[in-house]
Amino acid sequence: MLKTIILLTGVADQQFALTELLKAHNPALSFRCAVTLDELLAIEPEVLRDARLLAFTTSVIVPGNILAALGHGAYNFHPGPPQYPGWAPAHFALYDGVRSFGATAHVMAASVDSGPIVGVETFIIPDKISVRGLEQIAYVRLAHLFWRMSRELACDPTPLDVLPISWSGIKSTRRMYRQMCEMPSGITAAEMQRRIRAFHDDFRDIPLSIDLHGVRFQLATTAPRQADAPQVVSPPLAAAS
Repeated sequence: MLKTIILLTGVADQQFALTELLKAHNPALSFRCAVTLDELLAIEPEVLRDARLLAFTTSVIVPGNILAALGHGAYNFHPGPPQYPGWAPAHFALYDGVRSFGATAHVMAASVDSGPIVGVETFIIPDKISVRGLEQIAYVRLAHLFWRMSRELACDPTPLDVLPISWSGIKSTRRMYRQMCEMPSGITAAEMQRRIRAFHDDFRDIPLSIDLHGVRFQLATTAPRQADAPQVVSPPLAAAS
């Protein structure tokens, strides 16, 4: 019997709205909420046996023993389409210049963004949109996907139907993101603009950088007096790993 929904979210502020939505469909449900791995690990085994885990925009990797202990499965809501599994999918999609993006719900497996897909939202990427704008649209569509699936998640203890859609593309990682932010000294103007559009922001704290003649330059996240002028960091720093 499905007794408990475990909500694993990126920030605590998301939990109230998701809880209220699910509770409206099934008032008998109990809820346990977590943001960190430690909070998740603190949930008692007897609770896990009658629980379903729902992960929403979290960076926490759920251990295999937790997934195996859940009586009613675990589902993750990923802010990117099946073609872009992994970390920071909006950045890599914008860099690739694709025309569509979306959001994905899938069964959680031991390997990140690999389980069977149970829900998808797709939209056309607006022209000249920034990476922040793309992520905001993806988040809205992800919330809509959660809303669309909420009754089934709250009321049906059986596994959700799997869609005939597979993951594809290269699974992006934080290391890949750092590599894209390390611009080679011989970079072309077109490639530099492409990387600036996709990876120049300040909320991941990984700045676009280039090493020239022993001096490391970082693209300023806030424009100095001369617009688009680079910011010099001295002495030189080691390349990111």
